[in-house]
Amino acid sequence: MISEHDFKFKQIVFLFASNGEKLSFSNDNIVVKDANGKIIHQSTCYRLFLLFVIGDITITSGLIKRAKRFGFTICLMTTTMRVYQIIGAGMEGNTLLHQKQYSYDKLDLGIRLIQNKLLNQRAVLSSIRNKTEHDKILIKSIDEHIHKLSEGIDSLSFLLGLEGSVARMYFSRLFDVPEWKGRKPRIKSDYINSTLDIGYTIMSQIIEALLRVYGFDVYVGVLHRSFYMRKSLVCDILEPCRPLIDKCVRKAIHLGQCKIEDFEVQNGQYRLAWKNSPAYISFIINSIMPYKNDLFIYIRDYYRAFMRGKRAEEFPLFCI
Repeated sequence: MISEHDFKFKQIVFLFASNGEKLSFSNDNIVVKDANGKIIHQSTCYRLFLLFVIGDITITSGLIKRAKRFGFTICLMTTTMRVYQIIGAGMEGNTLLHQKQYSYDKLDLGIRLIQNKLLNQRAVLSSIRNKTEHDKILIKSIDEHIHKLSEGIDSLSFLLGLEGSVARMYFSRLFDVPEWKGRKPRIKSDYINSTLDIGYTIMSQIIEALLRVYGFDVYVGVLHRSFYMRKSLVCDILEPCRPLIDKCVRKAIHLGQCKIEDFEVQNGQYRLAWKNSPAYISFIINSIMPYKNDLFIYIRDYYRAFMRGKRAEEFPLFCI
């Protein structure tokens, strides 16, 4: 398994491909060549952790072998930022971990995750300058919901209802622009929802790559129940990390980095124009990278706590 020290030097690379580029390797480096065979990017495999390829590209079998050998992951995405294939690294055969995952049937870890999410949502709202009385009431309400979680909950439906109640209050305050009508996952009903989906997708792929380092079955969660082809554990660990993306998108809107003019409307859905993708990826990844090591430590400590069968309150928190 990768150590914390080694992970500090690992890189996350984004490649935007649209003009016949080819992805291969040379002397333990990944190499990107244009349609004419000219090298346009080169990175050492030793420092690579996760490679996002956005758009169409040719990949050699040798590169896939290198991904396994050097322990990095290749995430293939469409031009609309939809993930369609994951290739590469990950521990295989951690059967003891899988047995523990498959036998877990409690709710305490799910409560811990939602509690962590609410704490981070509270932190985001608390960071807003010039808070109104309404803001202070809203923060107090979140505190009350966090207290309810600490008292214990014995129903998944009640837990999800509580989380949804806070989400409605939280999002109603977070984005105070006329275009915002509320959080609507995946349907891309406006440019803010579309940007949030992009941010959550990038974060989820980083989380998945880290979970695979330890050999987790990413389809088996503790909060999101098993469902065909859904990576429930990735969804679980994403929950306390979502407010980091929320804060990033709010800041980008205020700085003029995220605006409606950057999007195209197709069949009622807001799609980021291809030419604007690098700028959006840039401000999103720049908000994540300061927390890269924190994410590693969080998932490492989650793995250790899970393997040791610790109580939920002993599991780590991801704090922003």
